Amino acid sequence: MLRATALALVLSVCGLAQMPRGIYAWWSRPELAKNLNLSPAQRQQIRATVQQYRPHLLNVRSEVNRAEQELAVQFDRNPVDPAKANEAIARLVDARSDLTRTLSELSLKLRLVLTDQQWQELQRRRPASAAEPPGEPPDQK
Repeated sequence: MLRATALALVLSVCGLAQMPRGIYAWWSRPELAKNLNLSPAQRQQIRATVQQYRPHLLNVRSEVNRAEQELAVQFDRNPVDPAKANEAIARLVDARSDLTRTLSELSLKLRLVLTDQQWQELQRRRPASAAEPPGEPPDQK
């Protein structure tokens, strides 16, 4: 029961850290990038930007994982120490905030590489919900 409560809390916190509308890892989907008709210069800019952000993304994702694990540990304690649990919650919120900020900044830099037409095409292909894989528009499934 305690594990289920901890999981529900973590998932609800995760929901607060959803990526802004239209932001997902489209640059990692070769078929989508190809369909956007990116120029060689755009491909190079995107590759360089993603490589620039990669180390920080790995660090912030790792921090989110550590914070999630620490929160689960705190919820599994008997008795639960509310102060330590609240500290773990705060660390998780901070870690998810940093991840969202980093992904949003990366997405902004990548958006600036795209033409308006490419951006509109990318938005057209954006999944209708986070549960759908990116790439194909929902009406073509």
